Order: sequence, then C-alpha cells, then structure tokens
Amino acid sequence: MTITINAAQSRTAGKGYAIALIGVLIWSTTAIFIRYLTAYQQIPPILLAAWRDLLASLTMILVLGGFQRRLLHLPKAHWVFIVGYGIILSLFNALWTLSVAFNGAAISMVLVYSSAAFTAILARFLFRENLSFAKGLAIAASLSGCVLVAGALQPEMWRLNPLGILTGLLSGLAMSGYSLFGKESARRGMSAWTALTYTFGIAAVILFFSSWLLPSFLGGVPAGNSFIPSLENTGWAALILLAVGPTIGGYGLYTLSMSYLPASVVNLIATLEPTFTAAQAYFVLGERFTLEQVAGSLLILGGVIALRISEKN
Repeated sequence: MTITINAAQSRTAGKGYAIALIGVLIWSTTAIFIRYLTAYQQIPPILLAAWRDLLASLTMILVLGGFQRRLLHLPKAHWVFIVGYGIILSLFNALWTLSVAFNGAAISMVLVYSSAAFTAILARFLFRENLSFAKGLAIAASLSGCVLVAGALQPEMWRLNPLGILTGLLSGLAMSGYSLFGKESARRGMSAWTALTYTFGIAAVILFFSSWLLPSFLGGVPAGNSFIPSLENTGWAALILLAVGPTIGGYGLYTLSMSYLPASVVNLIATLEPTFTAAQAYFVLGERFTLEQVAGSLLILGGVIALRISEKN
C-alpha cells in the first residue's frame, strides 16, 4: 500500500516538475521575442508593450468568456485596486521592454531578477515581514550583482548607455511593486486569471497613450507614425506568439504546476528563467556576457535562490 502511494506521489511530482520546467522555458522566451521585435522589426518599445498587453487581455477575455465566464466578473470593491495594479504593470512592462531594447534579452532578464531583493525590502516596510541577517546578505548579493551586470560601476557605460542602466535597474524595482500587488490580490481572494485579464487591459490603454506622449528615444511612436505597426508577416506572428505564448501559456503552466508541487519548489524552478533566456539569446541573437556580467549574474541568482529558500523555511 505504501509503495503504491509513494509511486503515485512520485508520478504526480514528476508531472509537476515537467509542467513547471516547460512553463518556465516558454516564459523565458519573452525577452527573445521583445528583442527580435524591437531590433529587427523596428517596433517602438512602448508601442510593443501596449500591443502585447492588449492582445493578451483580449485573448483572456475570449478564453474566459467561452469557458469560465464567472472569472470575468470583478466586484466593484476591487476596481480601484485593479486600476492601481494595472498602472504598476504598465510601468513595469514599459521599463522592461525598454531595458530589453537598450541592453539585450539576456542582460535585461538577469537585471529584472533583482526584483526579489527589492520585494524583500519593500515587504519589510509594507507588511512588516521579517528581514533576517541571512536574508539581508542575500539582498546585498543580489543588488551587488545587479550593479555588475548593468555596468553601473563603469563611467564609460554611463556615457554610452545611461538609459540602459537606468531602465535595467528600475525594471527590477517596478517588478517588485507588481509582485506585491499580486500578493495583495491573492490576499483579497481574486483569481489570478481575472487579475491578469483586467490589469493587462488597463496597462494596454496606459501604454498606448504613453507611446503617443513619449519621444521616440524613450520608446514612443515617432510623430506622424501609426499606432498600428508596419510589420512583416513574421513580425505579426512573433507579436501574437509573444502575447499568447509566454505571457499566457507560460504563466498558465507555471500556475498549473502549483497544483502538483509546493509553491516554494515552483518558485525555485522559476530561477532557471534567466539561464534559459541567456542560452536562447546566445544561440538565437548572438548575445554574449562579459566576465563581470557573469559574476554579477551568479550573485543575483544566488541571492534570489537564498531568498526563496529562506521564505520556504
């Protein structure tokens, strides 16, 4: 009887690991698609972020409307919160898309993982969560790695790529804000799918408006250009895949894996995302890390893993 139960548990765990790994692998293609669309299809970064969010939201409305209509219902009490959630998402998507455009797929992905350190710091002040000495060391390692990866210690980098450094560092901070909103959303009992549908829709509206206001060097649409990007067929295919694949598919599989594995285990598996992205960026886009960036990446990932293990304990 015990052998049968253990075998069943092993199969369930194996299925969970497979789903989580596939989800993270799909999720890790996000920066690759963004880099391809901004560098090779020449779509302005903020406009790209707007279209990505719009297509993701519309896809979710169609899917939920057909299979889980009840999840489209959002009580009035949550609307103010969800608008704030959408504003934070628009800020994160704008900064991260700009970071990918300025820094490349691999570096931007590593930099955004500094959000774990920022989240731990903000949670200490907002939710009075414990900040132990070990967690403090992990945060210090992660933020130090962030500085190395961004090249923030090199005066030459500030001269050549100041926007890349700033958007890369700020994207991690914006991601931490988005994570804290997600935590509050779960505390309020909101479905993750409901939150995703509405926040992406709100973010899309904000980003379309921002793409009209911002100058082209900050990712806005150049004067006289259309909000409908002039893309090749491969460009439209990549844009649709970006919205439906990593944005919804990767997130969906990641969420599904939590039905088979503890959340702490799934979160640790998610730390493979920068590695997957770096490998894809190397083979698909020809991107390379310097030794300093490799060292910084290891510090960030080590800090993230240490933070997640401490949360589990």
